Amino acid sequence: MVGVVFGVLGPTVAFAGDGDGRELALKGPRHRAVLARLIVARRRVVPVARLVEDLWTEPPAGAVGAVQTFVAALRRALEPDRPPRTPARLLVTDGPGYALRAAPDTVDAWRFESALAGAADLPAPAALSTLEEALGWWRGPAYAEFAGEDWCRAERARLAELRLQAVERRAETLLALGRPADAVPDLDAHLTDHPWRENAWRLLALALYRQHRQGDALAVLRRARTVLANQLGVDPSPHLRHLQSDILTHSPHLDHPSRPALDDQAQPPPTQGRGERRTQPPQPAPDTATDGTAQLWTQAAAAYHRTVAGGARTRLHSTIGLLRNLAVTGGAGLAEARRHRTAAIAAAEEFADPELTARVIGAYDVPAIWTRADDPTAAAQIVAAAERTLEALPPGTPAHAPARCRLLATIALETRGATGRRGPEAAREAETLARRLDDPALLAFALNGTFMQSCTRAGLAPRRDAIGAELVELSARHGLVTYEVLGHLIRLQARAALGDLDAADHHAATADHLAERHELPLVGVFTEWYGALRLSATGQPAAAEKAYRAAATRLEGAGMPGLERGLLPFALLCLRVTHGHPVDPAPEPGQGPRPDWGPYRPWAEPFTLLEAGRRAEARTALRALPEPSHDLLYEACCALEAEAARRLGDRAALERARDRLRPAAAELAGAGSGLLTLGPVERYLTDRR
Repeated sequence: MVGVVFGVLGPTVAFAGDGDGRELALKGPRHRAVLARLIVARRRVVPVARLVEDLWTEPPAGAVGAVQTFVAALRRALEPDRPPRTPARLLVTDGPGYALRAAPDTVDAWRFESALAGAADLPAPAALSTLEEALGWWRGPAYAEFAGEDWCRAERARLAELRLQAVERRAETLLALGRPADAVPDLDAHLTDHPWRENAWRLLALALYRQHRQGDALAVLRRARTVLANQLGVDPSPHLRHLQSDILTHSPHLDHPSRPALDDQAQPPPTQGRGERRTQPPQPAPDTATDGTAQLWTQAAAAYHRTVAGGARTRLHSTIGLLRNLAVTGGAGLAEARRHRTAAIAAAEEFADPELTARVIGAYDVPAIWTRADDPTAAAQIVAAAERTLEALPPGTPAHAPARCRLLATIALETRGATGRRGPEAAREAETLARRLDDPALLAFALNGTFMQSCTRAGLAPRRDAIGAELVELSARHGLVTYEVLGHLIRLQARAALGDLDAADHHAATADHLAERHELPLVGVFTEWYGALRLSATGQPAAAEKAYRAAATRLEGAGMPGLERGLLPFALLCLRVTHGHPVDPAPEPGQGPRPDWGPYRPWAEPFTLLEAGRRAEARTALRALPEPSHDLLYEACCALEAEAARRLGDRAALERARDRLRPAAAELAGAGSGLLTLGPVERYLTDRR
């Protein structure tokens, strides 16, 4: 086999195997990515199409040729002495793709796994030597330069877990050799970075006890209880509780330098087909793909629960990621995600670690399309926590820039529909930071905040259309599916506002296609409401009313109270006003139920009172109207105010509403919501009989 040694326990490197330790020139980052991707595949073939998919979010026209170029350059670096036109022996072509036929002992990650597995069967002195050598091969996080790539995320996490196990096995071996003093420093450092590792707490307490430091050992167990119970929300395991009792009673077995079996957390995961021993029988294959997915989910969740202590920092951060995925499922998932999100933020703040809190707040980058909050109280709590965290993070520190950007984008999102300067300011700062950092996912999140603050006055549909267009292009290029859907929904709204229903139809269809492919059920709520809007805008009021009532059933239980409450009666009011149909009159006090208009009651009352013949009350209601919320129904409310003022002959109120509406003179009133319309804005700017 060709003498090349590969390193992925840190940045990806290759060294000549001739003994001089010379690092081979691997050229650019994509060359290294190809090599790393083939190492992850463990000698298996990776099809060229898969390499293209992994290397580019939006592959260029010559992507296949580029991969071939990268492979050719790698072959020259790895086999410089290979005669021309002879087959490669290391990086080989096999069927539809390529494979790296590296020997098991030539890749540091593979050697590390073998060493860790083999140490379990060695006498303590040999096991210690093996573990120390293996831990010395780590130069940084595995596949360090590819931390954000999906194709190596699972492998990086697996190797990181094995490294933690190796650290704890080394400490266990030192105790077995009667060297507790040597185990303490490394365990202390290990627990500083990984405080959820209960086995490490056990080993540290035991090491201190065997140095005749009973008080220190008990203090460690108290500290473990504080971290695990008080701060992280779980009780210590029975192992730790029993150890505390044994220390207090000087149980004889604690002094015996045997090697007790590690608990489940410290056992290496079962592997098959890689030279390691099988530790459990293989599971039967599922009958269907659905069963297989369910089984995989159950097993992965169980492994995570077993490995990462409840409430640990890692679990807290992972919880937010889970909630983010839960939110886009709609219905109960969205409501549960909102409820648990505030609890997760509160738990993060208990650590008094602003960087952790920033990660927990900022990781919930769920695309949002509706500019009215579903839970204003929770939104205010989130904004307050984000502001506190911003104050605790030094603004001039480059390392904190991504966290600050996410916090600012969160503030922009959660102050949607509110008046005041903070939301727009936060949106501008977040977008500026994101563009400077050149992070596509961060920019998409920031642009969502910019969109949420784009309803400060009428006539801003072109601006929202530009935001949507950038989101579509950015997200399609970088594989940000949920933000690509958001971009299409924003463009649906904006093109509808501008009267370009053909373009709006295209964006609705594209959003539906992506939603079906990626299981995003909430998208259909918005596209179905757009269908009703379109019927109204094209002069079909009877069909539109039927469509609105059908669309409203999709909202029930969708988990979006900020959108649902009062929307159907408000949409029907707009439909009837637009087409000159009578509206439902307001019932006399104490006579009959009143519709739930939600936040739109002030703009409905002048019409319902006027229809009931209560003109004076209608005029009073008109004069009491506040400025509409800065959301996607701003123009609709202004148009209703203008129409009510015209019908009541209130010139002052009419001019006030017209002043607000004039910047949107070329638009369809209310259509920027993507849900309803009152027809052309121009009709509300001119006097009509």
